[in-house]
Amino acid sequence: MSQSLARPALVLGLLSCIGPFAIDMYLPAMPNIGTDLGTTPQGMQSTITAYFAAFGLAQLIYGPWADQAGRKVPLYAGIAIFVLGTILCMTATSGTGLIAGRFVQGLGGAALGVVPRAIVRDMMTGAEATRMMAAIMLVFSVSPMLAPLAGSALMLITGWRGIFAALLIAAMVSLALLAFAQPETLARENRRPFNLGTLLRGTWELLMDRAFLLWTFIGAFGFGSFFIFLASASYVYQQGFGLSSTGFSLAFAANAMSFIGASQLASRLSTRFGVLPMLKWASVGFAAAALALLAVTLAGGLNLWLCILGLGIGNAGLGLIIPSTMVLALDEQ
Repeated sequence: MSQSLARPALVLGLLSCIGPFAIDMYLPAMPNIGTDLGTTPQGMQSTITAYFAAFGLAQLIYGPWADQAGRKVPLYAGIAIFVLGTILCMTATSGTGLIAGRFVQGLGGAALGVVPRAIVRDMMTGAEATRMMAAIMLVFSVSPMLAPLAGSALMLITGWRGIFAALLIAAMVSLALLAFAQPETLARENRRPFNLGTLLRGTWELLMDRAFLLWTFIGAFGFGSFFIFLASASYVYQQGFGLSSTGFSLAFAANAMSFIGASQLASRLSTRFGVLPMLKWASVGFAAAALALLAVTLAGGLNLWLCILGLGIGNAGLGLIIPSTMVLALDEQ
């Protein structure tokens, strides 16, 4: 990467990694947090639900806002909201307080997931844009493997609140880089005023598109399955199989690697075999892995290695299903 791209790569890479780290970094600490706050496993899993719910809703706001006000204003707001949510999480004294903090975190984190990609489109085209997006996607790819390991190490040194302190520091550093190292990339003459009517009409058209809904729902069910894995993995591995937080992080990294590896292969496999055949076989593989895990569990024969293997195969199927359905849904537009 050329020196001229090094600065935006650093800034956008840091902005983009905060969201994935906020999702995965505290997973090894979930049982400990639940014990400390007197919260049930279901209550702790609700902290992930709260983050994703806020993240999904807020994206609908940040996209049009970034087109209207420029890129930096929504990012400033998003980081400020994320900082507030992180402080609420770090100082939480109850499960309800942690859920509220995670919801606020998600509201802010959505800006960090949406706006950096728009900045890439503003600054670059062609091969340069492709290289920059590849760098950002690399951050997304390694985060599920590195974040739990980092969270596990921090928990051993500082306790679980130190995980949120680290996220707070990362957010403040990204705020400083945004202020002093990243210029505004959307010129005033290129900004588009927000039009609620246009947004509602576009949304209605999508809801009336059966093919779009088909692929969207298939992808959503796939993502929902991955969400269940995220919410349950720490309890399955640590309480079910007795792994330490570090052991959980390694097992989680192995499962995440299968998802990431499959998603990286999706384009090659779809080119060679076609998207629909690949999607069918990926769905069959995922369903077979899920049913096999269920059968072995009900029979009382599930062990750690079978669990890692079964979840790895299932996650590989999801790694093919989720990006493929996104492409098919967008191809309908």
